[in-house]
Amino acid sequence: MRFPNLYFVPRAPRGAVLGVAAATVLALAGCASVKPQGPSTSNAATSVTTQTSRAYEGRFAIQYNDQNGQQRNAYGNFSWQESGDTVTLQLRNPLGQTLAVVTSSPASATLELPNRQPLTADNVSTLMQNALGFALPVEGLRYWLQPSPAPTSRAKTEKDPEQPSRLKQITQDGWTIDYVAYADAPANGVKRMNLSRSDPALDIKLVLNQ
Repeated sequence: MRFPNLYFVPRAPRGAVLGVAAATVLALAGCASVKPQGPSTSNAATSVTTQTSRAYEGRFAIQYNDQNGQQRNAYGNFSWQESGDTVTLQLRNPLGQTLAVVTSSPASATLELPNRQPLTADNVSTLMQNALGFALPVEGLRYWLQPSPAPTSRAKTEKDPEQPSRLKQITQDGWTIDYVAYADAPANGVKRMNLSRSDPALDIKLVLNQ
């Protein structure tokens, strides 16, 4: 199955993808002692979310700089499960093999890598930065996926001029969130969204299944 214009890197032959997947797992495990390159965000922000349950499935492509300033790419599939104040995020490679499972709650965060002991930290940003080399904005995504700005800080929003009931862009906490496409009826919600940050540089593309 092809998903044009989604990934930052071209699709490789099956053998090459397997090699990349294996190398990715080793790289993730090897980065566990790396200090975070950017500021972390407390999990306390998630406690303001009303008790609810949400689930998302889709594909991701991430472009970031490693600890040596070299540009890196990560891509594959993700599953997002949200129950009250707890989020469980699973990242898988294009072949469906689990790369990492992140669980975030107001009290702590846990990250599981294949064949490794779980890693823990007091917040999800520090944990992901240490273990993976990049940190997804889990606290903000709880709202941005809806789509809505997070109520925990000031945000600038821009409506879609063609459909004013829909958001076109949110700028918040150093992130720019662009809503590229919404699902066609009878489905609803966001279909494609891009997130970018300049310091440290991080670009994320998400495509949500509908």
